[in-house]
Amino acid sequence: MSEGEGEFLKVSGLDVAYGGIRALHSVSLRVDRREIVAVIGANGAGKSTLLKAIAGVLRPESGELSFEGSSLPRQSYQAVRRGVTLVPEGRRIFASLSVQENLALGAYACPDRSAVRAALERVYGLFPVLAARKGQQGGTLSGGEQQMLAIGRALMSGPRILLLDEPSLGLAPLIVDLLFDTIAALNDESGLAILLVEQNATMALELCDRAYVLESGAMRLEGKGEELLADPRVRESYLGVGA
Repeated sequence: MSEGEGEFLKVSGLDVAYGGIRALHSVSLRVDRREIVAVIGANGAGKSTLLKAIAGVLRPESGELSFEGSSLPRQSYQAVRRGVTLVPEGRRIFASLSVQENLALGAYACPDRSAVRAALERVYGLFPVLAARKGQQGGTLSGGEQQMLAIGRALMSGPRILLLDEPSLGLAPLIVDLLFDTIAALNDESGLAILLVEQNATMALELCDRAYVLESGAMRLEGKGEELLADPRVRESYLGVGA
C-alpha cells in the first residue's frame, strides 16, 4: 500500500435518487494518488450506487465529480477513457464468450494493438489460471475465476483508478485472500489507485490507507483504516465486536 500523493478523485456533495427515493445524500470523499480507499457500510447503504455514479453508470441529481482536477464525464465509456474503470458487483462477465474474448472487450477503447497485447500478458501474469483457461467460456469458470476475469477485464483498459464493488462476495476465504493480495500488489507495484466497496469490513480496513463509513446514503465516519478498526462504533456495527 502506498502513501497518497495528492488529490486524484474528488466527490463533492453527491446526490443520487431512484424513482424519487434518495439513495445518496450530499456524499463527499476523495482518493489521492497511489492510495487505497475503502467504503464500508450495511447492505442498502448506497455503496454500489456511489461507485456507479462515479463510473458514469448512474447520473447524479447534483454534486461534483472530478478526476485529476477536471470534471468527470457522465457517460461510462468516457470515464473509462479518462482512466476510471468499474469492476461491478456480481462480476458481470460475458458467460458465452471465452476468457480471452472477455479480456479483449476490456480493451475496446485502446487503439494500440501492441499495448493491448502487453496488457493481456500482464493480466495472464497476475492470474495464471486465466491463461490456462483462455479458450474456455467465461460462464464455466468458478466464482473466484470469474472475479479474476472481471478484474482482468477492467485492467485491460489501462485504468488509473480502479473501482471495486464487493470483490469478495460469495467467494471462499482462500480465494478472497488471493484477490486481496493481488489488489495490494497492483497498488504497491503499479501505483494504481483503488476505491474499494467491500462487505468484509475487517479485510477492507486492514488493506486500505483510509476509509469511509456510509450509512443510509450519507457519510458518517472517515479516517485511516487502523483508526476505524479501533473505533468502538465501527467494531460494534460492522466488525461484530462488542464496544
